Amino acid sequence: MKRVVITGAGTINALGRTVPETLAAMREGRCGIGPLDIRDADRLAIRIGGQVRGFDPEEVFNRQQIALYDRYTQFTLIAAEEAIRQSGLTFEGEMAARSGVVLGTSGGGLTTQDENYRAVYEEGKNRVHPFIVPKLMNNAACSHVSMQYNIKGPSFTVASACASSNHAMGQAFWFVRSGIAPVMVTGGSESMLCFGGIKAWEGLRVMSKDGCRPFSATRNGMVQGEGAGIFVFEEYEHARARGAEILAEVAGFAMSSDAADIVMPSKQGAARAIAGALADARIDRRAVGYINAHGTGTTANDKTECAAVADVFGTHADDLMLSSTKSMHGHLIGGTGAVELLACIMALRDGIIAPTIGYEEPDPECALDVVPNEAREAKVGVALSNAFAFGGLNAVLALKAV
Repeated sequence: MKRVVITGAGTINALGRTVPETLAAMREGRCGIGPLDIRDADRLAIRIGGQVRGFDPEEVFNRQQIALYDRYTQFTLIAAEEAIRQSGLTFEGEMAARSGVVLGTSGGGLTTQDENYRAVYEEGKNRVHPFIVPKLMNNAACSHVSMQYNIKGPSFTVASACASSNHAMGQAFWFVRSGIAPVMVTGGSESMLCFGGIKAWEGLRVMSKDGCRPFSATRNGMVQGEGAGIFVFEEYEHARARGAEILAEVAGFAMSSDAADIVMPSKQGAARAIAGALADARIDRRAVGYINAHGTGTTANDKTECAAVADVFGTHADDLMLSSTKSMHGHLIGGTGAVELLACIMALRDGIIAPTIGYEEPDPECALDVVPNEAREAKVGVALSNAFAFGGLNAVLALKAV
């Protein structure tokens, strides 16, 4: 099996428009969650989110592109440009034919759907733009990345709710490790901060009105965010031969299904995915220094995840650092694992552990080191990224320093 490394990273999210901006915000424990600036926000019970503020697509895209790109696609292309530029790759000849794109999203073009349902049902219009279907489809972002960069190999979109990005990156990892593709562009994006998107989530009664406080006894729910995280996964020898900068190694991946409940998480399912990623990477559990937690800020998720970590790591769980950056950028649903992977790379490369901000009071059911409120310096050789989705679909990535 071939080794897989990350040679490019890009993002846009509530913390920053680039990777350096985002990592600086994580180091500082800065919060990107604030009042929502969307149409009809006054009709919502939930009025906060991790919004990409001040974003004007006309500063980045032309009118024809905007007619084709939903907001989630716009975010994807911005992040992909940063990642591919950093990698130094161009896709021509056999490289173009064999390389691919696998991205994750849950809502896809939900903003476009919301706008056009309004036009038809609220405003009474009888026609919509002819590009609405290609604009709202979940594979739109993947297709536009492949077209923009001439990437002609295996390309598709994964939709598994909150685990979409991790599932997508896991598939990309397997493609490169197996030798099917030398390079895969992967990650995920989401933009569900529109009236219809928030209103639907309100019905679940899992949202907080005042902030995201994972693992704190005072937590009262999740907060949505938006944005994208895109990475270039590359075969190690291929990267080394061209002198590429290597950000981290993707060492293992595993996924599991709870097969239990559509919304309530299972400790056993989460634990199987965590243990499976370590086994796939052939990493001893005691080597893990940091876990970027799913950590949504809901009571059920937080305590289940902590219990799963305790089960897998035993006494070593007390020596682990585990934090949730959702406290800063919000829960990007299908795109969340991709933005969170940046925190793992920062831990491995820079020795900086992103904090869980908003932490107020210990919870006996979350009695792990959650790196409360302030970033920490620590040497880390192995990090995990957890994603546990509604429907009981779990996906965990294992990364190593290089």
